[in-house]
Amino acid sequence: MALRMSSLFVRTQKEDPVGAEVASHRLLHRAGYIRRSAPGIYTWLPLGLKVLGKIEAIVREEMATAGSQEVHFPGLLPADPYRKSGRWEAFGPDLFHLKDRRDNDYILAPTHEEVFTLLVKDLYSSYKDLPLSIFQVQTKYRDEARPRAGLLRGREFIMKDAYSFDIDDAGLDASYEAMRVAYLRAFARLGLPCLPVKATPGAMGGSGTEEFIYPSEVGEDTFVRSPGGYAANVEAVTSIVPETIPYQNSPAAHVEDTPDTPTIESLVDAANANHPREDRAWTAADTLKNVVCAVTHPDGTREIIVIGLPGDRDVDLDRAAGTGMLGNGEVDLEAATAEDLAAHPELVKGYIGPGLNLDNQLLGLEGTSKLRFLLDPRVVEGTRWITGANEPGRHVFDLVAGRDFIADGTIESAEVVLGDPAPDGSGPLELARGVEIGQIFKLGRKYAEALDLKVLDQNGKATTVTMGSYGLGVTRVMACIAEEYHSESGLLWPQHLAPADVHIIAAGKGEEIAEAAETMTAELEAEGITVLLDDRNKVSPGFKFADAELIGIPTVIVVGRGLAEGKVEVRDRLADEKSEQPVAEVVAATVATVRAAYAKADAAADEALSETSAR
Repeated sequence: MALRMSSLFVRTQKEDPVGAEVASHRLLHRAGYIRRSAPGIYTWLPLGLKVLGKIEAIVREEMATAGSQEVHFPGLLPADPYRKSGRWEAFGPDLFHLKDRRDNDYILAPTHEEVFTLLVKDLYSSYKDLPLSIFQVQTKYRDEARPRAGLLRGREFIMKDAYSFDIDDAGLDASYEAMRVAYLRAFARLGLPCLPVKATPGAMGGSGTEEFIYPSEVGEDTFVRSPGGYAANVEAVTSIVPETIPYQNSPAAHVEDTPDTPTIESLVDAANANHPREDRAWTAADTLKNVVCAVTHPDGTREIIVIGLPGDRDVDLDRAAGTGMLGNGEVDLEAATAEDLAAHPELVKGYIGPGLNLDNQLLGLEGTSKLRFLLDPRVVEGTRWITGANEPGRHVFDLVAGRDFIADGTIESAEVVLGDPAPDGSGPLELARGVEIGQIFKLGRKYAEALDLKVLDQNGKATTVTMGSYGLGVTRVMACIAEEYHSESGLLWPQHLAPADVHIIAAGKGEEIAEAAETMTAELEAEGITVLLDDRNKVSPGFKFADAELIGIPTVIVVGRGLAEGKVEVRDRLADEKSEQPVAEVVAATVATVRAAYAKADAAADEALSETSAR
């Protein structure tokens, strides 16, 4: 049945919603696809559900092609499985907690690894049952501290999550690759530019992971790429570690007065003026900056740490938090506050250093109560530094790593900057922003061990199953498609994703115009083409045209004054073209156009795989 504007549950809006920052948020609201119910929570209207359904259908088809079977879990889940896996604490404040009338703990599921694992444990017991891949398309809930940008970062969202179960690592590798291919095909069919990049597993754990990034300035993720094809989330970039340097002939460390030098810039100026080098001038890269940070662990514990890095670099807090070096689960990392520093008077602001030698090192000695000290990987054994002497107005010169100080470990915390070398030697890095629309993980045995998922192997021995997890943000994908395909006047969906294949506008008051529009609608629907018919009697053509541009169906047929000459106007909004076509021919031509668009979208999947293989 055709959608009719005269009865369709939609009201377009002239004004942007309050607080809308990005095009998808503005236009999906104004065109009547979604309505805000609460911060980060949206009601879906008929037009929105039509597009969402088409996106879900493509995702489901690619999951089926990859051999995955669909199931469906509740959104409300008992807390016990998440306690056993450790994620009751690991998710921290992002987890929605609630109790039932019997005082039992429940959660609104942020993700479903635990219950998928328990379902397979309940039903399968032999290696003969594996490999297995199952998935769902389900609503998830996370208590985002700052929901923003409409569907791009909400508290309630729809995600496709799939899980693979294999008897060994070779099986996991095969399952992972099948899902990787499915994702590349799905995003290509959706017409969404997508780049798979190396990532860090974070609280999910596992041995390997990739994110699928939609490159866009509205994205919150920073990723890097090189001319030679390297691509990674900025958190996953690894530094090229220099060779260690012999330090037997290095001068002894010495403390110098450096008054009024609390910044790297002022320190470098003072060092060049009062303690010049013989070979070259001092630079910020010769200084060891020691940054005091506060780590908030999932259980709420607050820990003060110090990160040491070359002075020409700044700490990227998100990158440092995502390395996994700061603790189990997702941690929050922020610059230490004045209160934090007051609790540690040994840290002299602007003049912090690890100490003069290993015997009186201030930071990072394992087994003591001193603060944890983590170093940038570039600070290798034998490198010489200027750094704080832990006294106001004084710095240590020629402090040698490995000889005079050590650390509790290394951490990739320094900001990645334009021109840094790619870790694989494929050229200088460029930085870009993007939206994470999917991520795939080799989970390994983390959740299977926590929940005791075992099967009998070929020798009758109980063996822990190895797992993969594969998430795809369905509602976020829809927002990204809206970001990619729109104009100043409204949305502009790819033909195969639009809420209807054709938008017919009856642009006139005569009965002949209304009848011709109705006839054309019936003929197109008989050919399997879906139609949105603007049959409103008391609405001006100009208002109808404005609504059509907002709603964003790319093929628009205007039945108006040209009908007297046996013609209608056809608008191809994707190509920004208009033409007049005979009424007798327009149905056949439109059917051919729509079917060709669907076929082109399907063919894009094979093209995407070929291009990826070539790279």
